[in-house]
Amino acid sequence: MSPAFPYTGARATCLAVWLVSVLCTLWGGSALAQESAAGLPLWEIGGFAGSLSAPAYPASAERFTRNLALPYVIYRGDVLRADREGVGARLQLAPGYELDFGASGSFAASSADIAARQDMPDLGTLVEVGPRLKITLARPGPGMRVGLDLPVRAVVEIRGGLHSQGLVFEPSLVLEASDVGAGWSLAAKGGLVWGDQQINQYFYGVPLAYATQLRPYFEAQSGLISARISLSASHNLSPDVRFFGYARLDQYGLGSNTNSPLALQTSGPTLGVGMTWTLGRSETRVGN
Repeated sequence: MSPAFPYTGARATCLAVWLVSVLCTLWGGSALAQESAAGLPLWEIGGFAGSLSAPAYPASAERFTRNLALPYVIYRGDVLRADREGVGARLQLAPGYELDFGASGSFAASSADIAARQDMPDLGTLVEVGPRLKITLARPGPGMRVGLDLPVRAVVEIRGGLHSQGLVFEPSLVLEASDVGAGWSLAAKGGLVWGDQQINQYFYGVPLAYATQLRPYFEAQSGLISARISLSASHNLSPDVRFFGYARLDQYGLGSNTNSPLALQTSGPTLGVGMTWTLGRSETRVGN
């Protein structure tokens, strides 16, 4: 991923989408509090600052660190919401079943900065949009939820226009615990990331035009991208300031494209830390 900041135009928009996805993950432990939003402010505005270290792309040998400082908005409508669980529309299908439609994203990656992709096209900014079915399996204790999340997302690349780049499916088992003590919230998640042939070709394929002796032709297949486990924690330092940390480990050596010359690592961690500041909130409360 290209390390330059700040981004402008389309990339600035994608950074905002990416920020939402980061906040959704890093604040995962507070999702239960959002599940019953009655009494919370209808909207909040504030600022976010954080740092994230991650592979340039799945199974890449290169890593990059990103530092961000951006505004954020939370809106807790009955159907349309933008909050710590995501952004989009939500429908309660039945007790324990919720369907939402949201978005997430990832940074662009310059092939000039990645040894294995030298002289290949850059990887553009990616935005994933689509529905997610959330199933609550159990509530083992106060403020706790065990659930199954089933998101299906269409991947769109922003690089000289909009380009469809396939589909991803990420079924995950989730354990969430809000306010476990002294203002802490925790979330643990384990699951699989599956990609269709198009998105796997995007990451791992080597067309004949870019094949070399060290990087032979490779046509990727649909299949598993990674097995993934993650842990996030957040802590209220004050009513307006919140700290969060995030750790994730992806295991890449299990899928159908491990023989790609671009798949150079069998595992890769992602680490992030950050803080949020609430600068203003509405007097109107949800449910009033």
